[in-house]
Amino acid sequence: MRDQQKAPIGRPRGFDADKALEQAMRVFWGQGYEGASLTDLTDAMGISRTSMYAAFGNKEDLFQQALQRYTDGPAAYVPRALAEPTARQVATAFLRGSVQATTRPDSPAGCLGVQGSLAAGEPGRSARDTLAAWRNSGIALLEERFQRAVDEGDLPAGTDPGLLARYLMTVANGIAVQAAGGAARADLHMVADMALRQWPPS
Repeated sequence: MRDQQKAPIGRPRGFDADKALEQAMRVFWGQGYEGASLTDLTDAMGISRTSMYAAFGNKEDLFQQALQRYTDGPAAYVPRALAEPTARQVATAFLRGSVQATTRPDSPAGCLGVQGSLAAGEPGRSARDTLAAWRNSGIALLEERFQRAVDEGDLPAGTDPGLLARYLMTVANGIAVQAAGGAARADLHMVADMALRQWPPS
């Protein structure tokens, strides 16, 4: 955790930083970077702007920390999927995890990493670039895993692991957009299953 997040010695912070960050994540998740005003954030976090700046930095800093919390929490299905023993099992766990994460009844619909800042003006450029890099890092991890599958003979020789990774991420991003629009979990699972039927034969 950054030094700026530490309360001064001898002065108790007076609030639970972990819970405050959880609430900030939910605001960004539901409203996007530009849609989340400082008032929205501090009201949800239950703190003043002064306390927010002292504990988390500015809005952009807070967003970065909220995205990391999202990565470690709701999006933690990604590393779990990558650890599956076969490429097909990776793809299955990845898409099913995407459906589950984007349709949680106790959380905003959709994906923070997808709709958090797709269309942003100049003030939101940094957040948009951050999320583009976040999504691209997911593609890179999938590509690396699928390249290993090709090398091990789990995927057919000649399979393009980069294209396969981008295909999978595109389906997952579409699932997130549909979820944000109110699509039912059961319907999105059927979409995931349809995509998996296109998987390269072993």
